[in-house]
Amino acid sequence: MKVDGGIGFTLERAAQEAKDAETAGYSGVWSAETSHDPFFPLLLAAEHTASLELGTGIAVAFARNPMTTAYQGYDLQRFSQGRFMLGLGSQIKPHIEKRFAMPWSHPAARMREFILAMRAVWDCWMNDTKLDFRGDFYSHTLMTPFFHPGPSEFGVPKVFLAAVGEKMTEVAGEVADGMLVHGFTTERYLREVTIPALERGWSTAGGGKTGADFQLSLPAFVVTGRTAEETDKAAASVRQQIAFYGSTPAYRGVLDLHGWGELQTELNGLSKRGEWQQMGDLITDEILSTFAIVAEPPDVAKQLLMRFGDAVDRLSFYAPYSAGADLWHPIVSELRAA
Repeated sequence: MKVDGGIGFTLERAAQEAKDAETAGYSGVWSAETSHDPFFPLLLAAEHTASLELGTGIAVAFARNPMTTAYQGYDLQRFSQGRFMLGLGSQIKPHIEKRFAMPWSHPAARMREFILAMRAVWDCWMNDTKLDFRGDFYSHTLMTPFFHPGPSEFGVPKVFLAAVGEKMTEVAGEVADGMLVHGFTTERYLREVTIPALERGWSTAGGGKTGADFQLSLPAFVVTGRTAEETDKAAASVRQQIAFYGSTPAYRGVLDLHGWGELQTELNGLSKRGEWQQMGDLITDEILSTFAIVAEPPDVAKQLLMRFGDAVDRLSFYAPYSAGADLWHPIVSELRAA
């Protein structure tokens, strides 16, 4: 079991955070594209670590194009000496059109083509093949020597794709090397919806592609604390985060599977009125324990392994609250030992 952490909330601390994660025994770290660029922290992390894997979790694909993303991924893979993981995600239509001023259409088909186009660029650089990718959304047909970086001894990065719905999950299985499972998931959804969709994608890819060629990475919600007060605060924070995700129409399928579909409608209405506190109050203990591991620190690793140990390859802790790094270190050690 690989256990990952996160870095990059500030560039000033990225290098030290990466060094601390490597010392603590984490397998890798992910940098998110929220209020900061996701690539810059990983450049600093690569410079100050030796074995830690480094990934974007995620970079917004549709805010970029396959060529620019190919350059960024290729450079980080070379600079990190083969430790980079390119995690991509689609974001949602309002953000792509209104925040990034980029086109949105057919997200699953567009993402499939984005990754295939990027791989065509990498093949050109690695094997000196002619660049001649012509798709419905992207076309790349020009690569002159001045812009050709040449082959890299470290190859190309593994591509991870974030997905929730079945169509995007099938794309991940077909064209990616791994999938970043959304934190808004449950064990049942993972087993009954996500993994079967991945299997369909592997079948479409052909060539005997199976789960053995693929990494499934899960940020698991965890509610824990050293005291009852800490645990209560953690639970309140996780309830708020679950409610925030639950208000998103694109994620309704997870709730539908459990018979909680109408909760999405109610949460969405509250979100439009800015009633964030009331949203968290709708997340019952049953819903909380379905989406999150709720346990005392010594039992967290055991509960994670029981729920996900045979289903995922990489785990990270989705804990939207302050707990202190020392709380997680024994849990990391136990998971890696397993």
